[in-house]
Amino acid sequence: MIRILAPLALAAATFVVANPASAQADFRSCLSNLRGQAAAKGISGQAFDLATRSIEPDLKILELMDNQPEFKTPIWDYLAALVDDERVQDGKAAMGQWARALAAAEARFGVDRYVIAGVWGVESNFGKDIGGRPLVQSLSTLACYAPRRRDYFTGELMATLKIVQDGDIDPANLRGSWAGAFGHTQFMPSTFQRLAVDGDGDGHRDIMTSVPDAVASTANFLKKAGWVDGLPWGYEVRLPASFNANLTGRKNKRPLSSWAAMGVTRIDGRPLSGDYLAGIIAPAGIEGPAFIVTKNFDAVYSYNAAESYGLAIALLGDRMKGLPGIRTAWPTDDPPLSRAQRRELQRLLTARGYDVGEPDGKIGQKTRDAIKDVERRIGLEQRGRPGGKVLEALRG
Repeated sequence: MIRILAPLALAAATFVVANPASAQADFRSCLSNLRGQAAAKGISGQAFDLATRSIEPDLKILELMDNQPEFKTPIWDYLAALVDDERVQDGKAAMGQWARALAAAEARFGVDRYVIAGVWGVESNFGKDIGGRPLVQSLSTLACYAPRRRDYFTGELMATLKIVQDGDIDPANLRGSWAGAFGHTQFMPSTFQRLAVDGDGDGHRDIMTSVPDAVASTANFLKKAGWVDGLPWGYEVRLPASFNANLTGRKNKRPLSSWAAMGVTRIDGRPLSGDYLAGIIAPAGIEGPAFIVTKNFDAVYSYNAAESYGLAIALLGDRMKGLPGIRTAWPTDDPPLSRAQRRELQRLLTARGYDVGEPDGKIGQKTRDAIKDVERRIGLEQRGRPGGKVLEALRG
């Protein structure tokens, strides 16, 4: 998909390209204003100057603002890449390596260690994909140029500067996503200030380099978000043919007995059991997979406010426990691809002469453009989607 910048973002990007010197002066003027706001927040001028004196705006970020996969990608594609066999095996290995830290976080906060690990796996692939953008640069750019939510990003910049001033994390290590999320479980700076905890007993809260700090901080987040010890997040269910789709929705909770009376069962046919409230979500419609979800799913949802995201964490945790994946087929005739299959697709595209870069399973614009050409050749709508039909055509 070609991303179109919002007018203000596009104007800012064009201005920088056309007149770099003036743009840098404009950025410096913005930073000067931010310096005054930082002082009002208790951040010293010395700390502000040290953090910002050599940075330039990173306007690539303005393109990334409108390209968040959990809101734009079909849910079957989103989950196929995040909850695949490869990540499950990596997760089991990571949980084995950090078993003591996860057990301590579970005992301290009463949050299921598999869900904590699910957040870790979805957010950073167990620490492999933490992000490499300097937080101060990213958040300064957003505070000065973002087409929306500038006040929010200004607040996150101030929280970042406070982290630096307090000495919890080495400033050289403060790198993360374009939006400022950082660490093994990708906290926003203001969330770090409120909820990060010391998990390894060294007197610092360092979610960048300390896995015990990261998993304990995540458990604290989920606990404060309403996690109830001993309550399941939910599970896949089978809906009766007569089920009213208007009853679905995470917030439309009722006793399990009410759902059971309508003919809802577990996916394996067993009756619903338990004395708690739950809703039913059907993220691709009632013809696709459906799930009972409890208050604990809401706690996971609050981490990123997307149902697909919450499901990825919950399902990854279940898979790492040894439970089966989703059993109901998604309502598509073009099956989604795992990361291994996406890498295969990229290798096949390269063999056909397309320049898609390194076959890493990450679907960037070069890969999408190549897929569109293949889709055109085989008579599919040109969407640039890495699906099973394109892969089979390339294999053939």
